[in-house]
Amino acid sequence: MQVMARQPPTLRGDLVTLSPLAMGDLDGLVAAATDGRLWELTCTSVPAPEAMAAEMERRLALQDAGSMLPFTTRRRDTGAIIGMTTYMHIEEHHRRLEIGSTWIAASAQRTGVNTESKLLLLTHAFAELDQLAVEFRTHWLNRQSRLAIERLGAKLDGILRQHMVMADGSVRDTAVYSIVAAEWPAVRGELQRRLAGGSGSAGGRA
Repeated sequence: MQVMARQPPTLRGDLVTLSPLAMGDLDGLVAAATDGRLWELTCTSVPAPEAMAAEMERRLALQDAGSMLPFTTRRRDTGAIIGMTTYMHIEEHHRRLEIGSTWIAASAQRTGVNTESKLLLLTHAFAELDQLAVEFRTHWLNRQSRLAIERLGAKLDGILRQHMVMADGSVRDTAVYSIVAAEWPAVRGELQRRLAGGSGSAGGRA
């Protein structure tokens, strides 16, 4: 088993590059979140422009603590920043982690970038980090996110009821999904097929 690094790798695909989150990405991330005013969406959590720096600092602090590896998502062709994603809730001994806290600029959704990002993250998690399972979590009421996760090939493990208090004071029931190592080859093949066909159907927020 490979020991989990304390710095995210740089993962490159045909459409996107996932690079280690850095405070120098602040302006690009604010611009990406403004594309669609993502912080106004319900059933998801995207930092408003004035809160972006604090969220980045929070993620980097969790990276230092060993429980998160945060990435900045960039278009491969232009280098433009289009969002964020992370490995989080890392349980090194149990060889499992969650891919989450993901958001993508509105203009980049349903273009294949989310599908490729997930393929890059899953490939690294299973092939390089030797994980037994990778989780995805989302608000039970966020049907778009749930469908995107299910299209990845993840299976519903269950619902954590009254799990989180949201920024607006509402209480979230959390849907927990996972892909386990034995399922990964079939999931990988389907994601590769979808990308080869130019489908962005697994795009959006997951």
